[in-house]
Amino acid sequence: MQLPAGAVTATVLIEVVRISALPARRDVPYPGTAVAHWAGSEADVALALIESLPGSEQHRCGFSPGWSVRAYDDSLDLALFEAAFCFTCHEVRMQGTAVPPTLATQFFDPGALPARTLLSLFRKEAS
Repeated sequence: MQLPAGAVTATVLIEVVRISALPARRDVPYPGTAVAHWAGSEADVALALIESLPGSEQHRCGFSPGWSVRAYDDSLDLALFEAAFCFTCHEVRMQGTAVPPTLATQFFDPGALPARTLLSLFRKEAS
């Protein structure tokens, strides 16, 4: 999976969100509860894991993401990007100030080890 390179370099904090609904518009954050904040090496590991997600074809489910990550720079103001993951239809939707249109929708293999590891980290944070 491809993340916005400049944003990855600038990221100092990742917020993990358990999504509770779809946003009213595509340009607003996904509603939900922040279950974790990762900084330093935790953030670096998460970004590397996300970037290592292998591609896949789309599987239709209507896009019902359960988790998202929001990446912030040291200003901790607006998210550089938010990536919402649907492990059913294999889709990731990204939005934010650093996301070019070409990266807004991507597909990943949820059965691959990096995806299973990422989902496990998400679930661990919510428990």
